[in-house]
Amino acid sequence: MSVAGPPGPVMDRDEVDRALARLDAEHEAIETSLLALQDHAGRRLLEGAALTGVTQERWAATEARITLLWAYFDAYAGALRTARDVRERRRWPSKDDLVELTELLRGEAVTVAGGSSSGASSSLTGPAKLTERFTLEELVTRMNDLYADSLDMVVAADAVWSALPARIDLLAAELHRTRQLAHSVGVRPGEHPSGDDLERITRTLTALREQVVSDPLAFWQRAEGSSAPGGGRPHTERYDREARALEEVRREIEAVLTVRQDAEVRLGRLRDVLSRADRTLSEARSARGEVLAKIAASEVPAVSGPPTALQEQLAMASEYRRHAQWHRLSPLLESLEQKAEDELLRARESLTAVTAPLAVRAELRGRLDAYKAKVARLGHAEDPLLVERYDAARRMLWSAPCDLRVAEQAVLRYQQAAAEVLAPRVPQQGGPTDRTGES
Repeated sequence: MSVAGPPGPVMDRDEVDRALARLDAEHEAIETSLLALQDHAGRRLLEGAALTGVTQERWAATEARITLLWAYFDAYAGALRTARDVRERRRWPSKDDLVELTELLRGEAVTVAGGSSSGASSSLTGPAKLTERFTLEELVTRMNDLYADSLDMVVAADAVWSALPARIDLLAAELHRTRQLAHSVGVRPGEHPSGDDLERITRTLTALREQVVSDPLAFWQRAEGSSAPGGGRPHTERYDREARALEEVRREIEAVLTVRQDAEVRLGRLRDVLSRADRTLSEARSARGEVLAKIAASEVPAVSGPPTALQEQLAMASEYRRHAQWHRLSPLLESLEQKAEDELLRARESLTAVTAPLAVRAELRGRLDAYKAKVARLGHAEDPLLVERYDAARRMLWSAPCDLRVAEQAVLRYQQAAAEVLAPRVPQQGGPTDRTGES
């Protein structure tokens, strides 16, 4: 008991009983919390794990904090038992009893040995104290702080262990299936970029899991502004990055699988497109000879031969399919399909360019015959000028070789003559008129 006497006024019996009831309730709540912390799955895992890094450092401090917490609790329970014993001496406590109870319940009556040497509140500059004295209220506050710090560390580690290793294991299982699938279609390390990616993802996931298990707090992201124990979430950026990389590889493998399933159909379609391009080029070469024989004074473009490089690549694609080298066949087929379509388009353009003079001659012939039919329908078929110009234009268009420029001028002269013949004539002034006043 303090020589200086109790702090403040001496408590009466009712105040003592209310204080004891409140302290008993706090004692029960603290004990329940400490036992729950003792049985927490995260704490048990931390005790048995081979920790590294920041988790190892924080767990060493937390273990000391928990040890000190139990020492504080024992001191708190002992002081409470002493106060309860004093109160139970007699039904109506004496003045000396009330003085002693006031000192126990309100004064610095609780002494804890070695508290500063291992607690979170140790002095940073002064020497460590061998003992510390607290009031019961101060001791409860100190225990609450120690408990919150300890629980925060345990909950954070447990949250990471509960979230990341399981997700990593699921991703590793998916990685294993993808690697088997990749191997079945020839996607292997050193032979295909996706095979190299799978190797890298495997190494990264293995290292990531080891780090998560040994140093979970390195993957904990505390929530800003949160003071509650365990406020935050696991840091999953590295895991998410590898999951995205695996998804990209899986899509690539599925594309190769698709090639394996429809390779023969696509190869057949390629052969057909290249065959049509060859036939079109042959037709263009034949047409060029015809144009050179039938059309004079016309520049006819040369026609190239069939693309041997595409045929060689097509033969290579067939070899890849025969030897099940699907990872090589996939990009080659995509390239060949585009090149084959381009080649067919080029062949068609070449045929169009070569036969353009014949098309011009056909258009002039059609125009000449159309005007002749119109003139005949209107009763001018025997007009000498028209007959003369028609015969001249026709001889030019149906002769070989045909000079298109001269023939076009002949057709234009026939059109002009026909237009003059078919134009309505303006009546001369003073001529005869009909009943409506028109001539």
